[in-house]
Amino acid sequence: MKIGFIGLGNMGGPMAANLAKAGHEVTGFDMADVKIEGIKMAGSAATAAEGARVVITMLPNGDILRRVADEVIPAMETGAVLLDCSTVDVESARDVAAQAQAAGLSALDAPVSGGVGGAAGGTLTFMVGGDEAGFDIARELFDIMGQKAVHCGPSGNGQAAKICNNMILGATMIATCEAFTLADKLGLERQAMFDVVSTSSGYSWSMNAYCPAPGIGPKSPADNGYQPGFAADLMLKDLRLSQQAAETVDADTPMGRAACDLYAEFVEKEDGKGRDFSAMLPRFETRGRG
Repeated sequence: MKIGFIGLGNMGGPMAANLAKAGHEVTGFDMADVKIEGIKMAGSAATAAEGARVVITMLPNGDILRRVADEVIPAMETGAVLLDCSTVDVESARDVAAQAQAAGLSALDAPVSGGVGGAAGGTLTFMVGGDEAGFDIARELFDIMGQKAVHCGPSGNGQAAKICNNMILGATMIATCEAFTLADKLGLERQAMFDVVSTSSGYSWSMNAYCPAPGIGPKSPADNGYQPGFAADLMLKDLRLSQQAAETVDADTPMGRAACDLYAEFVEKEDGKGRDFSAMLPRFETRGRG
């Protein structure tokens, strides 16, 4: 299949590389001067999109997605699929989908979970909104880039699923870090804490798969000086998207709002920028109740 891939950064680069390794003809474009084995680089996003059956975008935010869509949609052939894997606001995803559909294209919003490791290993999870026909065309690409793709309904629902998932993740990571700090101060050893919680009602992905305490549980960014993984900056972005969406639909999300406020403080006023989002644990270790 001929594929255009726009946005070849830490996530998009490995995703595109996996498609090329699987035998697809991939033409890429990125604002940075990047070279990826097996990928032909184009001089513009529109050129990368020409003649492609599927055009994949992996971009930083909704404003950039809108600008790229304005450029690539006129260059795409009728019946092609615009597959956006960025994490953006629901409104931008739905507006771009409507624009693509008006031009005779299928449109999918398919944000991912799994981070840089999942992108490199081809083990991402895709949360997909959009039409069934586009999903059927893109299915074989999801199978190469990831381990699971869930069709969540119409356009925008992929983004809705992603921000709801990450609102849970942000809040549970904070609670997990708080609990480890409390356990420390109560004299409970961290291994004992993990052994109890990981097999009890406090079980969560934050505890069991991505434990924020170094040397406890499976290997995680905590065992690598809290190098991301999933950066606290990106968690803050996703939490802000969740609160933007909550405001739009008048949803009461006090835990999501509190998590957003804490990550904003961590990233923008403390030392969280560029660290893994689980570095909330050493943050709490240095703080008292007052």
